[in-house]
Amino acid sequence: MTAARQVEPTSKTSWLPLIVVVLTQIQASFAVNALTVSMAGITSDLDTPATSVGTAITAGTFAMAAFILLGAKVGSRFGTRGVFQIAVAVHGLAMLGVALSASPAMLFIAQASSGAVIALIAPALTVFIATNYHGEQQGKAIGLLAAAIPAAGVLALLIAGSFATTIGWRWSFILMVALAVVNLGLSFAVKKVPAQPGLTIDWTGAIIAAVAVILLSFGFSGLATWGVWLATPQAPFEVLGISPAPLLVIAGLVVGQVFFSWLRRRAREDKPRIFDLRVLATGSERAVTACMATMLFVGTAANFLIPLYIQVVQGRSSIETSFSIIPYTLSIFLASTFVAYLYGRFTPRVLATVGFIVVASALTLLGFTVRGEWSQGFVIAGLILLGLGQGAIVALVFNTLLSAAPKQLAGDVGAWRGLVHNLSGSVGIAVASAFAVGMLSSLLLAGAQEHPEISDELIAQVNFNEANFLTNEQLAAVLESRATGPELDAAIAVNAEARLQALQISLLGLAAFSLLAIVPATRMPGRRDGDLPEKLEPDDDDAIDPVVDDEAPARTDRGPRIDQAQKEARA
Repeated sequence: MTAARQVEPTSKTSWLPLIVVVLTQIQASFAVNALTVSMAGITSDLDTPATSVGTAITAGTFAMAAFILLGAKVGSRFGTRGVFQIAVAVHGLAMLGVALSASPAMLFIAQASSGAVIALIAPALTVFIATNYHGEQQGKAIGLLAAAIPAAGVLALLIAGSFATTIGWRWSFILMVALAVVNLGLSFAVKKVPAQPGLTIDWTGAIIAAVAVILLSFGFSGLATWGVWLATPQAPFEVLGISPAPLLVIAGLVVGQVFFSWLRRRAREDKPRIFDLRVLATGSERAVTACMATMLFVGTAANFLIPLYIQVVQGRSSIETSFSIIPYTLSIFLASTFVAYLYGRFTPRVLATVGFIVVASALTLLGFTVRGEWSQGFVIAGLILLGLGQGAIVALVFNTLLSAAPKQLAGDVGAWRGLVHNLSGSVGIAVASAFAVGMLSSLLLAGAQEHPEISDELIAQVNFNEANFLTNEQLAAVLESRATGPELDAAIAVNAEARLQALQISLLGLAAFSLLAIVPATRMPGRRDGDLPEKLEPDDDDAIDPVVDDEAPARTDRGPRIDQAQKEARA
């Protein structure tokens, strides 16, 4: 047995299954990035405001987050490869629907369908890695899976940006249809994972989780447009003047508590549940989730602010924006790919702590150096540092949680990662947008009052609570009938200064938030030896390994088994 274990790590498996995994992850991630890059063409072609495209993007994100926990169970129950193939085909049809969209409604439905089937695709990718790779090769494969997301971003920036300015934005999604056909064909070469008829799906828990995620997602997404507290004219409804956004967030938190109470009750009754709380049984495992959520929040917020800076402050085009942030997305890809080589030399606590320090330093550098010229060396250096820290942390936390949780619950870990990824990303963009716009409103009002050239009459006419990031040309068009000459010039100067300061303060705020993540980073568990099991979702009667708590290694009075129901109840 010892000899077999020594030989096993040296045997290498074909990289073909990993090619399918990476290409499918690119297929799933490309669509959102392509919609963002193609926004100008879509709004013009469909005669719809940019907010409609944003609604379509969030529809896909919400759909995936809402059904990701269910997706892991459905794949295992009915056969991972077969469910994966159906999902890839449906995703390809959804991309065809986007390409052929003749109205905002059709775009919305197609993108929502895309997000729903990605909830089936994402857990399958982890299953394919577990069933095809072992040892050091498995760790590298997990890193490449994490790296495929920024790789899709780079490709979307280059391909969709080029298509949008040449042959048309629809061809980007036609390309995704072709990729779906390729992935579907290659998937038949992947090892078939048998169905698990002994797995019961907790449909009630899945519905409660979906409702909680949808309420939270819509609530956070509405902060910027509906109002953080008081309702704006754009709000669909109000309650005693209060915006629906905070009400939906509160409702989502309440339903979320109901969801966790349901899971604890099912655990006490020894019944199947949609998510096993033993994934988060110890403080160190919850610390991994905190690090994951923080990094995804900061990363998506920065990914929103940086293009905003390039397009609005600098006035660059979409294709120029695409090329400008390539150093950032490329560094995420490289860090996600190569951080696995550091696992044997440094503990996750050290890597995560250093990673968050690098991210905070990069955001601080950007906050103090962004100006009107993108070619500034410090700005490029800041973007590269940010990408390196972000990529390393995202790959690290997923790999660490996979190794720390009981091996039989690897499927729940993958689903939890997808849920945290999408929910934190949605919250990051929403909060960053609301914060940046709020800072802009305050700075505009203060700047206008300090300039004697700007009359009190003009200040009274402008609703600063509805301020938004506008280029100098857009502001001039808005104020065309209200201000002329020196007053208009002063207003444009105040707007330019306020825009830059609002973005700088937002970046520095993200830097401070990143430093707070050092606290949970120091509590992350160590990586444990052992591969993922080939059956990531346990059947109802399968035994689960006891939870190992790194913070209490000396407690052995309870014997080799741990009362998991009691531990979950305390969690």
